Amino acid sequence: MGFTGVRMGAVWGAIFVVLGTISVSRAQLSPTFYNQTCPNVTAIVSSVIQSAFQTDIRIGASLIRLHFHDCFVQGCDASLLLNNSATIVSEQSAPANNNSIRGLDVVNNIKTALESACPNTVSCADILAIAANVSVTLASGQGWTVQLGRRDSLTANLSLATSNLPSPFFTLAQLKQNFSFQGLDTTDLVALSGAHTFGRAQCRFFDNRLYNFNNTGNPDPTLNTTLLATLRQLCPQSDVGANTNLTNLDLTTPNIFDNKYYSNLQQNDGLLNSDQVLFSTSGADTIAIVNNFSANQTAFFEAFAASIIKMGNINPLTGSQGEIRKQCNLVNGASSSSGLIMGGGVESQADDLVSSI
Repeated sequence: MGFTGVRMGAVWGAIFVVLGTISVSRAQLSPTFYNQTCPNVTAIVSSVIQSAFQTDIRIGASLIRLHFHDCFVQGCDASLLLNNSATIVSEQSAPANNNSIRGLDVVNNIKTALESACPNTVSCADILAIAANVSVTLASGQGWTVQLGRRDSLTANLSLATSNLPSPFFTLAQLKQNFSFQGLDTTDLVALSGAHTFGRAQCRFFDNRLYNFNNTGNPDPTLNTTLLATLRQLCPQSDVGANTNLTNLDLTTPNIFDNKYYSNLQQNDGLLNSDQVLFSTSGADTIAIVNNFSANQTAFFEAFAASIIKMGNINPLTGSQGEIRKQCNLVNGASSSSGLIMGGGVESQADDLVSSI
């Protein structure tokens, strides 16, 4: 999250322009890519994340979000991780990332451990893909076979980061258009939205549903009235300071990766507009998918795995493209020994989510 004093819905509505459909790359990624060069890569990533989980139960949701926010901007190439420099304008200052993205320190710790074990071998883009899988399994979800072999970008793209990431205020039509632009279909949309089965969100990204939904002067009629009362206590209209108060995305099992997100939607307990529209949009084809995932957790797990693998194949750099960064936040020519250099206020411990995922 990161908008201050500006409604995201209006901003995204103004700047989101579909330029054409991005086709998912058919680059030959492989789950065995590091078998010879860094055979313990997954164990190393898991160890660092497990350590982070001891003090930050929300880190899993944050790491999945990094993978998503990376892939939706010029492909899965770790461009999101680059800081401002003489030649880079960081994506971290985009509205969907500024004062919002979390877990950059954990990614840096993973990279440090991998550089010690397997120097100049594992890309930061692959770290994000592995970290997403590890985060799900640590939260009692079902993992998947991670495709590997991505390389890291030499550039970032603030403009695409500003325009390509979906808003929590989006309608279903806008969400479908946004995902289609990335080569992802309606099932992918509903499945990947299920990542909201854990994590948190700030009041300012759903309080429009509490008091003046769509300028009606009334709350969102699709919001469960019991939840409405609870959220109004958390996010009082008269208290601007409450904008950053946090609440769980999943009311039922907030730290577990399961299918309760979908049963919440059936009870009108979706927190964000971009959640609830999957079930409450009249006649929508997403309703049947929500019902299926709510009734069958295995179906959700399988669909989520297929969709996140598909997302991870969005335009990766492979072969001799890009580079293997020595530090995830800097291209190699700008590397230093100072570790992760945070841009001005780009990482906040206040929330997990701004986009629809």
